[in-house]
Amino acid sequence: MITNQPLLALLLLILLSGGCTTARIAQEPSQALPANDSAFGRSVQAQAAPHQGQSGFRLFPDSAEAFAARAELIRNAQSSIDLQYYIVHDGFSTRILMRELLAAANRGVRVRILLDDTTSDDLERMIATMAAHPHMQIRVFNPLHLGRSTVVTRTLGRLFNLSQQHRRMHNKLWLVDNSVAIVGGRNLGDEYFDAEPNRNFTDIDMLSVGPVAEQLGQCFDQYWNSVLSKPIEQFTSIKPTARELSKLRARLDESLEETRKQNPALYSKLMSYTTQPRLNNWRGELIWAWNKAMWDAPSKVLSSGEPAPYLLLATQLEPELNGVGRELILVSAYMVPGQPGVLYLTRRADAGVSISLLTNSLEANDVPATQGAYAPYRKTLLEHGVQLFELRRQSGDTGHGRPRLSHKGSANSSDSSLHTKAMIFDQQKAFIGSFNFDSRSLLWNTEVGVLVDDPALAGQVRRLALEGMTPALSYHVRLENNHLVWVTEDNGIQHTLYKEPGGWWRRFNSWLSSTIGLEKML
Repeated sequence: MITNQPLLALLLLILLSGGCTTARIAQEPSQALPANDSAFGRSVQAQAAPHQGQSGFRLFPDSAEAFAARAELIRNAQSSIDLQYYIVHDGFSTRILMRELLAAANRGVRVRILLDDTTSDDLERMIATMAAHPHMQIRVFNPLHLGRSTVVTRTLGRLFNLSQQHRRMHNKLWLVDNSVAIVGGRNLGDEYFDAEPNRNFTDIDMLSVGPVAEQLGQCFDQYWNSVLSKPIEQFTSIKPTARELSKLRARLDESLEETRKQNPALYSKLMSYTTQPRLNNWRGELIWAWNKAMWDAPSKVLSSGEPAPYLLLATQLEPELNGVGRELILVSAYMVPGQPGVLYLTRRADAGVSISLLTNSLEANDVPATQGAYAPYRKTLLEHGVQLFELRRQSGDTGHGRPRLSHKGSANSSDSSLHTKAMIFDQQKAFIGSFNFDSRSLLWNTEVGVLVDDPALAGQVRRLALEGMTPALSYHVRLENNHLVWVTEDNGIQHTLYKEPGGWWRRFNSWLSSTIGLEKML
């Protein structure tokens, strides 16, 4: 009989030979710089002063505006830039932002970048090279320590530590001069800014100005100074030099020039912030309101089992969830309520609360396995009067000249699906952030978001959600003769589907997820 011990030994040997770069790098704690350290920060403080502690907010449902806001904030930064992201994908938009960050560092701006460790593998060398700049620091959260040199050894390393691999930093935060922030669902990559030819995500970001930015600065500092955050230099086999940094700048310039020649329309769209800056206009459109910034404790991911409630963002949201009395609207790219979520939703619906949920349909979901964890709960929710809407896969179109929750792009733009995470309570309060209504966000990933108490802003989010629920854009899931049906509209004609829309591969993923019980992993 052949045992598996030799195989295990071989795998460990491969893993270890794949690289275990653990040289200790000095990790000095640092804090967000005061907003009044820069003229830009002081201008924001002066703008906020008449509002007596309230903060200013402006939604970005339009992907082009969301990108331009990030680029313009870098250009306006004078003292500090703090970025925290789950995903950074290579692409034209990312390279523009990298070039702007290097330019800011050249001006003397302190740049701190904190990234989750598992979703930016293809950019690790490029990102580490940026850390060679004396004004840039880059750290990775909850990093894998073994086998980082190749895709194979990385995969093996993660398989040998699935518990660590499962717990990720899902936060998205963009903070400039500790006075202006962007929160929401967008990661960094062309697919989040309508610049990807194959697939794009619709989302909502929120410009957050004034005291709320300082709250979010405290959030960033907690993660940055956590024992789970390690300098990226600790994991690179070759320490980048000033010469390599210079070469990176040159490669970025060459790449952008190549895009200008090969795709002038995309270049013109994403570079419009250089000739038509709009930050001052957006600052003039702010809604001033009371708010609360919320985030999971970084130590949430260290829990051996389910984290203690006091560590959770969800615990901070409980008063709003339990206090809703008339209407609750949830928008979530991934909707996996689980038994506790279903119990909460059905009880509120039985108490007379109007509840509407908007998520992706199987045909639109970029992670169809999540559909297998969500689907078994639909019938129970519908029986209690919860309204379910599943966004259809949206083809690129000419739009209507205004921001939409659904896809808004050119006639040749790619298909799109929902990536938004939002909650609207009694048409009075709105929560925007990175939190999905699923087990991953609740228990395993860390998240961040902002609750705004204002009927005008809540009304804007609500209108976007209701537009996403219209028959031309979504399937209204209903019960008919005790069976699910999907009601939608094409060319102004309403019709009913009796089979869930989605190809065989998506159906298989959904079925497999449900069969093997992946719910808590999703």
